[in-house]
Amino acid sequence: MTQPAAAPARDAHAYKRVDGRAIEADVIGASPGAGKPCVVWIHGGGLIFGSRTISPRAAFLQALLERDFVVVSIDHRLAPETKLAHIVEDVRDAWRWVHEVGPGRFGIDPARVAIAGASAGAYLALWASHSVAPRPRALATFWGFGDITGPWEAEPSAHYRQMDLVTREQADASLAPPPPGAAAPDRSTFYLYCRQQGKWLEEVTAHDPRTDDSWFDPYCPIRNLGADFPPAVLLHGTADTDVPHQESANLAARLAELGVEHRFISLEGVGHGFAGAQVEDAEAAEARVAAFLEAKTDATIVSNPLHPRSGTPR
Repeated sequence: MTQPAAAPARDAHAYKRVDGRAIEADVIGASPGAGKPCVVWIHGGGLIFGSRTISPRAAFLQALLERDFVVVSIDHRLAPETKLAHIVEDVRDAWRWVHEVGPGRFGIDPARVAIAGASAGAYLALWASHSVAPRPRALATFWGFGDITGPWEAEPSAHYRQMDLVTREQADASLAPPPPGAAAPDRSTFYLYCRQQGKWLEEVTAHDPRTDDSWFDPYCPIRNLGADFPPAVLLHGTADTDVPHQESANLAARLAELGVEHRFISLEGVGHGFAGAQVEDAEAAEARVAAFLEAKTDATIVSNPLHPRSGTPR
C-alpha cells in the first residue's frame, strides 16, 4: 500500500507585531541563495476565521512546490475585532516583508513574486494586486470577489438562512477567548450569523455602502482594475452558494475589456471550496492554476514596456 506523502515543512515567522502580538507567516520550500519564484497565499474565512496553517489545500501546495515555488502562507488579523482598513494593512506589511527579507532568508527572487488566495483571501489578493508595490507578477483567485458591496454581502443570505439560525449571543460567544486548556470556539459561527442577518459588511468594515458607498472605492478591486493589472487566473464553480460565480465572471469580463491577460476556469456544478467536485477534477484545476503562475513568473519573461508590472503574455 502506498504511504501518503509527508506534509512539507512549514516554518513560522512573525512578519509584524501589533500591540505585542505576532502576526505570522508560514514559509514552505525556502532555499537560501536559490532565487526562486514565490507565491504569497492568503487563506479564506470571510475575514472572520481561517488560518495560514491549514491553507492552501495540500494538492495545490504540492503543485506549487513541484514547480519550485517558495510558498508564503500569511495570517492577518480577523474581523470583527479588526476592521477591513487594518486587515489590508497586514497584507501590505506581509508583502513588504517578503520583498525585504525573502531574498536573503528564503531564497526568493523579489522580481518573481505572485499572490493568490481563496474566497476572502482571494478578495484580499485582488485588492493587493492594485494596491501594493511592487505589484504582483501574477495573481490567482479561487472563488474570489472583486466587489465588496454586492447585495449578496449586504443582505441576508437565503442559502445560509436555510440552516439553523444563530443568535447574537451564540455569535458573540464564538469570539470569546477559551478558558485555559479548552478548545477555541468556532469563529465560523459568527460568520454564519453575519450572513444570515445581512450584517457581514457592517461587522467587517463598520460602513454601509447604501449610505457611504464612496468609502468602499479603494476596497473594491473591480473599481480599480487597470491595463497594468497583473496577469490573472480566476477559478470558480457555477454552483457556489457562498460567493456567487458571477463575481469571477464579472472580473473576467472587465479584465478582457482592459486587455489584461487572464484565464477564467469555470467549473460546472462545483460549489465553494470545490464542494461536489471529484478529487481528480479539483486537483487538475489546481494544477492548471499552478502552471499559469509558473509561466507568469518565469525568469526568462522580458517585461512589456507598455505594462512593465505585468510581464509579457505567453
